[in-house]
Amino acid sequence: MTKKILILHTGGTISMSEDADGNIKPNDQNPLTAIQLENKGEVELVTEEIFNVPSPHMTPQRMLELSLRIRRAEAEGFFGAVVTHGTDTLEETAIFLDLTISSKMPVVVTGAMRSSNEVGSDGLYNFRTAITVASSPESMGKGVVVVMNDEIHSARYVTKTHTTNVATFRTPTFGPIGIVSEGHVNYVQTIKPQAHEPIDHVVSNVYLVKAYAGMGTELLHALNKPETNGIVIEALGAGNMPPETLPELQSLIDHNIPLVLVSRCFNGIAEPVYDYEGGGVNLAKMGIIFCRGLTGPKARIKLLVGLSAGLKGEELKKYLNN
Repeated sequence: MTKKILILHTGGTISMSEDADGNIKPNDQNPLTAIQLENKGEVELVTEEIFNVPSPHMTPQRMLELSLRIRRAEAEGFFGAVVTHGTDTLEETAIFLDLTISSKMPVVVTGAMRSSNEVGSDGLYNFRTAITVASSPESMGKGVVVVMNDEIHSARYVTKTHTTNVATFRTPTFGPIGIVSEGHVNYVQTIKPQAHEPIDHVVSNVYLVKAYAGMGTELLHALNKPETNGIVIEALGAGNMPPETLPELQSLIDHNIPLVLVSRCFNGIAEPVYDYEGGGVNLAKMGIIFCRGLTGPKARIKLLVGLSAGLKGEELKKYLNN
């Protein structure tokens, strides 16, 4: 039986070309749209160029547009979907889709580290591999995944770890959930299901701040205003903050601005372990929410989705801890 796969191109390096001076620039049209892949009649590709923007131009509003399009796809008879995307913000779009799409339909996000006409371009290979994963029955119910360099990563935990290496996408602490070898899709672990919020709009003014030695109140004070909807903080170590920040953190809480804490560390999970001034134990007692296992950018997307769904108080805390 032929499987319909929806291809949604959004732009990024996978759609760009290198010019005579070695600069990488967008094309008027994604070169992948002109490629005919041999599939022996097993899949039918339906291609839509929903955006053609560099990765830094991606916004939550565009992520929502992608999510809404994919949510319609299952009712239209599609078996799975592939999104091609620039790598700079790919992990944020991937987790946004994972948080807002409740269907068991396979959804795969992929990209490239080398433009379409560079030596050793990885775009076409990753694209073909992503289609293989999206058309595999084994991919059903796995949530949104990122497929790059023959590895399958959960959208929840994968992150870009190198500026130029084709093996840039990694999952710290947990590792990939599967691999693709000789056209075969092999899953080696599963991810605990998370709550889905099928939002139809996104709130603004959700911020990300990184802690550092000697940090004071200036940055936090600048965000302490009525229009701020939430703040994610990449804290030190297991989840600690310089003591000088505490008065402003308390003021933000007093103004009912949700504060979410993750670690700035590359590996590990933020947890309230240390009981001293500025330590995680006291931060949790203040009402700061610990979001375990996510990076700062991903926690910001999750907070944004939760707030857009109207979650507050304990309901929001439970959602972020899931």
